[in-house]
Amino acid sequence: MSMFAELKIYNTRTRSLEVFKPLNGNRVFMFVCGPTVYDYSHIGHARVFVFFDVVARWLRRLGYSLFYIVNITDVDDKIVGRAVEEGTHPLDLARKYEKFFLEDMVSLNVISPNLYARASDYLREIFEQIEMLLSKNHAYVTPTGVYFDITTFSDYGKLSGRDPKELIVHRIEPDPTKRNPGDFALWRVRPKHEFGWDSPWGYGRPGWHIEDTAITIRHFGPQYDIHGGAVELIFPHHEAEIAQAESFTGIKPFVNFWIHVGLLTVGGEKMSKSLGNYVTIREALNKYGANTLRLYLLQTHYRSPIDFTWDALESTHKTFSRIEVAHSRLEQLEVRGDGGVSDDEIELRKKTERAREKFDESMNNDLNTAEAVASYLDLVSAINEYTNKRSDIDKVTYELVINTLNYMNSVLGFVVRPSSMGELAEALIRLLVDVRSELRKRKIWELSDKLREDLRRLGIELQDTPSGTKWVVRVKR
Repeated sequence: MSMFAELKIYNTRTRSLEVFKPLNGNRVFMFVCGPTVYDYSHIGHARVFVFFDVVARWLRRLGYSLFYIVNITDVDDKIVGRAVEEGTHPLDLARKYEKFFLEDMVSLNVISPNLYARASDYLREIFEQIEMLLSKNHAYVTPTGVYFDITTFSDYGKLSGRDPKELIVHRIEPDPTKRNPGDFALWRVRPKHEFGWDSPWGYGRPGWHIEDTAITIRHFGPQYDIHGGAVELIFPHHEAEIAQAESFTGIKPFVNFWIHVGLLTVGGEKMSKSLGNYVTIREALNKYGANTLRLYLLQTHYRSPIDFTWDALESTHKTFSRIEVAHSRLEQLEVRGDGGVSDDEIELRKKTERAREKFDESMNNDLNTAEAVASYLDLVSAINEYTNKRSDIDKVTYELVINTLNYMNSVLGFVVRPSSMGELAEALIRLLVDVRSELRKRKIWELSDKLREDLRRLGIELQDTPSGTKWVVRVKR
């Protein structure tokens, strides 16, 4: 992969596929809306963070220097409400579920963010931005708080492509003290008995939208390259971010590329905590593991919806078993240091190079992980087909295949553990395979089958192929 290959991304801001060019040389700044930490995160959240983990991996593969931030919304009415129910302090509750979220990210092999930024750590920046918006007459004070006046920002509604008058019925807080029904809160005055902070506009808490612009302008400045999140955040959240930031700095566009991920639904309805139709990341990982869940989420294009079913996840688990088989069989091949190259090896080289080429093309074409996964599975099929026929491989072909496989794993974030359990364990498995083969030759089927079943219970699955018996060490769900 040459440095800075032409990457095209669908930009919500322009509604078109555009060649990606950073604003500052090879330095890329990316921000993705993170969780509101009042409960366990669900697999709808996992879809967003797994996808942007792959985006970050790909940008770094292309040679870009990436600074990637995910925010943690630890100041929110939902957090306060849950804390009251549990009889704890809101920040203590937020820290508890933040810890669970970060553990989930590690379990999912989401390793790309440079910083998880807590909203509560940016009060100074929030105050500065509110004060500036007030001084520029983009905001006003009422007895209930400070609000942004959307009539002062002519581009309001352009990201979502709708008239602001049509948008005010969606998720905008009603308040008779506001100038316009669609105006959104920058600061909310709250009773002293509730959780909050003192401010020039009264005791209370910041609005949701101002938290993110406080974080990004602090770290990235007035403009940056990529803002990501779920599609349902386009309005009002991302519209509000643009209005605040561009009114505060006077610089447009606030964000160059907006990337939005489609919904994960259940029976056609958005998976959400409020609807109670969610599956937590932990529940899915306990049943199937990170590789299966990542494959499930990445095999659909990021802008398309996914309607979740356990059957689909089970099917994906079976697909990933083919990947494990390919890795395990590749390890068991005898690698030749010299000698001729067979037609089978030449064909495997061609298939490997073709899979790598298609993989790269897919990732550069709007980060199409669905097509990239298809290329990955083509390579897996080629490996399994080859090992069905051959038990050896020349060194050049082996290194091409293993390096390509590892390259794709590193981009998609799969961690396939080597099946080898050490020289002694591997020697014992080979011995048992040889014993079973001898039993089969002598047609002692009952003992042969018992040996196979005993190994399966230990997590070692034997597979009889034309080129001999192979084994796979299965990772427990």
